[in-house]
Amino acid sequence: MTDHVTLTHAGKSYRLPLVIGSQGELAIFANTGSCKSAITFLDGEKGILRYRGIPVEQLAERSTFKETAYLLINGELPTQKALTRFSVLLNDHSLVHEDMKIFYQSFPRSSHPMGILSAMVNALRSFYPELQRLEEEIDITVTRLLSKVRTMAAMSYKISRGHTVVYPRPDLTYCANFLNMMFDSPVRPYEIDADVVKALNVFLILHADHEQNCSTAAVRVVGSARVNLYAAISAGIAALWGPLHGGANQAVIETLDAIARHGNLRELVARARDRSDPFRLPGFGHRIYRTYDPRARIMKRMAHVLLEKLAISDPLLDVARELEEIALKDDYFIDHHLYPNVDFYSGIVLRAIGIPTNMFTVMFAIGRLPGWIAQWKESMEDPEWRLCRPRQLYTGPQERPYIPIEERS
Repeated sequence: MTDHVTLTHAGKSYRLPLVIGSQGELAIFANTGSCKSAITFLDGEKGILRYRGIPVEQLAERSTFKETAYLLINGELPTQKALTRFSVLLNDHSLVHEDMKIFYQSFPRSSHPMGILSAMVNALRSFYPELQRLEEEIDITVTRLLSKVRTMAAMSYKISRGHTVVYPRPDLTYCANFLNMMFDSPVRPYEIDADVVKALNVFLILHADHEQNCSTAAVRVVGSARVNLYAAISAGIAALWGPLHGGANQAVIETLDAIARHGNLRELVARARDRSDPFRLPGFGHRIYRTYDPRARIMKRMAHVLLEKLAISDPLLDVARELEEIALKDDYFIDHHLYPNVDFYSGIVLRAIGIPTNMFTVMFAIGRLPGWIAQWKESMEDPEWRLCRPRQLYTGPQERPYIPIEERS
């Protein structure tokens, strides 16, 4: 049974669904805040996204991923001295224990990179000292994760292709180092392009945090049991793996590729309009945004800049443009707030950089890592910390007796 209650506060009234369970208990279901946080502000009605108060548009244009990561984790933009120390720590902890290669090589070649990454991040706890509540140890563990996850992602790609692992270089920036570890080889040295490095920085910045989404909530819930940071992040990676969350950017590319091959764009749009059809167009709409995703505008510009610079003629971008044009003029899409989200163009950017499709969600995880760390750190430092233990609304049968098996019909 579902009814409603009206809550009045400061002259405004809110109508909330009231649900009654099978035992007569009551529960009010609404968008209830799960925690207090000073990290990210998101306004879905106005299309606003800010990290620690700074608009994401400014960070994407003027900052780097490394600097943005520092901002999220520490609360303020770094001074030059602090950024230099942060860079030194990232460089010092960028290598992965050689024994971890054996683990990588033991996974079946068909294993998804996200499953491997989640397992290997959890395994880091066995190779490196347990996190202590000392500030220095926290700094080391945080930078260890930020640096090693990048190295581990590139390592998994190289091993999956049967290629020699490329080690990080101390003379390269965070993003340039990752690209070099991914694509450099003894027979074809990788040429670092400043525009490609910028595109990767922007991609990672736009994915760095997004309030209490599925994976961030998973990090907080698991972390509330006071597990180590590696275990909490591993849980976040597992949650991000889902096609309704981090896997959406891969789904967008697969859909665009299918449209390019079969020419069924109009058919898919018609299916997306049909309420009786469970099909949903990947890359359109968002649980929070009721207007254009601010990250999508930035990623769209970056896609055009990158493809023009690299002189790439990508039929998937042509399909994406046509699909967006149809959706932005279609009454159904407009009425249901089905605007392109960040996943719609991020796949195009990753594809232009050369990232294989099955690594797209891993890229998302690298970007979201500082947000997860910041959220975990904030919850650990909360003086009102409590173990996360939500309640439920019971809808099962009322009390009934146990019936012996010989008497059951």
